[in-house]
Amino acid sequence: MKDYRISAKFGTFMYSFLLSCFMSLIVSGIAMAQAVGIAEDFIQQWLVAWLSSWLVAFPSVIVVAPMVTKLLPYMVKEN
Repeated sequence: MKDYRISAKFGTFMYSFLLSCFMSLIVSGIAMAQAVGIAEDFIQQWLVAWLSSWLVAFPSVIVVAPMVTKLLPYMVKEN
């Protein structure tokens, strides 16, 4: 059986990709529901809103994640 998984060297990139996909999907859905309600074409509008928000979220996660990783040791004490 062929293994279609990607190399571990792309792990950080894939983490950023998946995190930005799910987070922007959830946040855009909640924002859409609060702003316009659940209309008949809600799913279509949501997907359009999600795509535009993901186009900002993905590069943002790539840029911000390393900064958060560096800041975290100053904010969390070791046990």
